[in-house]
Amino acid sequence: MPIRKNTYYLLSLGCAKNTVDSHSMAQLLEEAGLHQNEQAAQAEVLIVNTCGFIASAREESIETLRELAAHKTPEQYLIAAGCLAQRFGKELARHVPQLDGVLTTRRWMDIVDVVRQVRAYKHPQPLFHLPPEALTVGTDEHGVPRVAVQGPSAYLKIADGCRRPCAFCAIPSIKGTAVSRPPERIVEEARLLRDAGVQELILIAQDTTDYGHDLGVKDGLAQLLEQIVAAVPDIPWVRVMYAYPGYVTERLIEVMATHEQIVPYLDIPLQHADPRTLRRMRRPANVDWVRDTLAKMRAAMPSLTIRTTFIVGYPGETDDEFEALLRFVEEMRFDRVGCFTYSPEDGTPAATLPNPVEEDVKIARRDLLMSTQQPISLARNQQLVGQVLDVLVEGHAETTDEDGQPTGETISLARSYRDAPEIDGYVLVEGKLPTGALIPVRITGAMVYDLIAVPATA
Repeated sequence: MPIRKNTYYLLSLGCAKNTVDSHSMAQLLEEAGLHQNEQAAQAEVLIVNTCGFIASAREESIETLRELAAHKTPEQYLIAAGCLAQRFGKELARHVPQLDGVLTTRRWMDIVDVVRQVRAYKHPQPLFHLPPEALTVGTDEHGVPRVAVQGPSAYLKIADGCRRPCAFCAIPSIKGTAVSRPPERIVEEARLLRDAGVQELILIAQDTTDYGHDLGVKDGLAQLLEQIVAAVPDIPWVRVMYAYPGYVTERLIEVMATHEQIVPYLDIPLQHADPRTLRRMRRPANVDWVRDTLAKMRAAMPSLTIRTTFIVGYPGETDDEFEALLRFVEEMRFDRVGCFTYSPEDGTPAATLPNPVEEDVKIARRDLLMSTQQPISLARNQQLVGQVLDVLVEGHAETTDEDGQPTGETISLARSYRDAPEIDGYVLVEGKLPTGALIPVRITGAMVYDLIAVPATA
């Protein structure tokens, strides 16, 4: 199969923050005259935006690079970008000797220069582009932010890096400390996304509630939200992800409750609920703050949806500590819960903690926590039956019968304000609705993670 010159294949692994960087890299490459090719075997430049957050993500990234390297021809160039490249740097070439270039996640906006250099650079020594300075976003020659839109929703990165001391997390060593983007740049990018037809803005950072700290701004996220909704009042949904316990302020609650555009949804990873475990995690250990703050939020926004995540099997986690977490989940009745088993990360303080938990115990605890949450999620979904909700249509699927055979009928895959892309459920709507449209539907059924609906006019 011939290689098509001036084409690139770009695969993004990991979280939504990586997806944002990948979309932006793609736009830079397109502006430089390269065109995307969905077939790796035909593309001249192969780029993997890797994830290096946890062991399973690192394994996936390395395996993906090795798979591409195994089939790479002398006419192709393989570049590793992203968190794994940042974390391991030059060592990455030991795992994948066929690499032609390694690009740090802190400087993804240099992708065009790296491509130009690897084309002129002779293997076997890869080009390592690993400057220590962190930048947050690329701009064009006029200083205007670059945006890339795929579908009706768009992630809007407001900061990068993290200054929190969590003992289990390698992100500060990978990404560096928190760097907030200037608010005027964020607002300008929101306008560009609005002009591109986006229906939903999703604000992301490693910690959105820390936005503005490095700029000397108090309540920076609340102020930024007010600026965004004023600048783009015609974007129906603005969603906030990745809040940090202890930093959801009363002003942030007020701003979210006051502005209809800001959907009543908050992703706030709590990680655990027993103060002893939280202190070993170097996380905020005031569980009463969580109770009080969620009560304030639910009072201000009665339709509020809360998503959180927990880690089980953290070193030293006793049966009593895990039971405290279970009781907390039953008490708080979260709408969405994700649960992960702890995996040690080299270079983090948690990796040297004593009293590791056996792997089978970790898995059993994860399964028990999720089985505890599932009836709660189902009950909260069942409360919506009969209600009318606006949903954002993302695509379509053909239904099948009990034997898995196509029925010839089509359903629409949509999300309500209660569902963040990729991590939450769907609203399954009868019929084929226009993709990208925001449409009212009536909820007719509920499952643990998904809802069933018909158009509200039906």
